[in-house]
Amino acid sequence: MRSRTFKRLLRNKWATAGLVVMVLYVLVAVFAPWLAPHDPTQGSLRARLRPPAWLEGGSAQNPLGTDQLGRDTLSQVIYGARSSLRVGLGVVLISGLVGGGLGLLAGYVRGTTDDFLSRLADWTLAFPFLILAIMLMGMLGPGITNLTLVLSLAGWPHFFRLIRGEAIVESQKAYVEAARAMGRRALPIMFSEIARNVFHTFMVLATIRLGIAILSEASLSYLGFGVPPRVPAWGTMISSGQHYVDSAWWLSAVPGAAILVLVLAVNLFGEGLRDALDPRLQH
Repeated sequence: MRSRTFKRLLRNKWATAGLVVMVLYVLVAVFAPWLAPHDPTQGSLRARLRPPAWLEGGSAQNPLGTDQLGRDTLSQVIYGARSSLRVGLGVVLISGLVGGGLGLLAGYVRGTTDDFLSRLADWTLAFPFLILAIMLMGMLGPGITNLTLVLSLAGWPHFFRLIRGEAIVESQKAYVEAARAMGRRALPIMFSEIARNVFHTFMVLATIRLGIAILSEASLSYLGFGVPPRVPAWGTMISSGQHYVDSAWWLSAVPGAAILVLVLAVNLFGEGLRDALDPRLQH
């Protein structure tokens, strides 16, 4: 079953391209110390605002130019992939486990537990995300760990609502009734039987939420409430480069392109994964 799903996924050229790009980004983030030509936090004012190598005044020493402090743009972009992927994957992991686990519980148990958790998820979704995130980051302070926790707090209701709906449907099927008749306890039924049958839905949502988490991290870093300024991040690069758009367009364009390509790749892969796992599209 899994091999057939994987083959269907690979037959989708756009999904395969998205997967390849995602893997490349991960490899770049993992091997950043070896790939970056310079220290991303160190610069030279004598080399400030140097254009990319293919423009007049550029240098092969800084292929994508330098910023207003003389720091190498390519090195900052490479290390910025670390920040975005750490936050994005951390958010998906935490919000997915919390929201998915609570969704399984609410969808299977129902009753008062379901009512309470559903209201809690609705209240969280009703609060404007950006205001909530800025308020919490202002209280906790900038940092990758704090940013991951704040974005997870805003993201768990999405997993909860989807998995809860799937769990309600699955809990009424014959295999669950048979497990109950055999005397199996609620937790084993939820986390071995039902969870296995809603896993494909979870994975599709996780892929979609990954792209949203990366954009959210960049947005908050752009506003100064995300990754600390000393840590290379794409949103911070765009924010600091916006004052030099006329004279040094690459400061914002390069990290912006990095975000665009990664999020597009994640979305393409997510759509391909959804099609590969959808039983209505299987032949």
